[in-house]
Amino acid sequence: MYPLIEITTVPIEIQMKVTPAHLEYSRGTAQVEIRRDEGGLNIRSSPIRVNIDTFEARSSIVPTTAQSVQQQAQRGEQAVYQATAVMAREGRMMMEAKIGENVIPQLARQQTMGQMSQVNVKFIPSAQPEISWQGGEMSIRYEMDKLNFDWRMKDMSFTFVPGDIEFSVTQQPDVIIKYVGGPLYVPPSSDPNYEPLDVKA
Repeated sequence: MYPLIEITTVPIEIQMKVTPAHLEYSRGTAQVEIRRDEGGLNIRSSPIRVNIDTFEARSSIVPTTAQSVQQQAQRGEQAVYQATAVMAREGRMMMEAKIGENVIPQLARQQTMGQMSQVNVKFIPSAQPEISWQGGEMSIRYEMDKLNFDWRMKDMSFTFVPGDIEFSVTQQPDVIIKYVGGPLYVPPSSDPNYEPLDVKA
């Protein structure tokens, strides 16, 4: 006797999709700003300074009023000393003169010879000017150009993307029952292929 029913089981079908975790990052950008400070050449000079003091030199040519008074007083004092000396010398000669000796012509001759021997020669100006000086200075300062770099960095940004698991049912479970037998006749004698049972055998 053959089976009349065929049972087929269809299992469930599940599809699993896995997305792994990963790390995303964006690169930072860099910018540089260059600024230039210009230098230069700086020259500073002060010329030589000459100081000339001509006060004494001018005073020897044209003295001031105070100097003239002082010089005249000195000359007067010197003239008094000289006159006193001459008078003392002449008086002594006259006192020591002998009888019959003519002293006056001798005194006159000495006075005349003394006046002739005096030569009034004077170099003017009698004083030299005072000269002094201060040395000059020169300073040279050179500054090179300067470059200033300003870096601007942007930080890198990181983003963590977590993993994901996705389940999807592609086929539902099922049970298929199929009748594989022939048709059933009631009564059985109505079956064209019916063969009665031999009860006598």
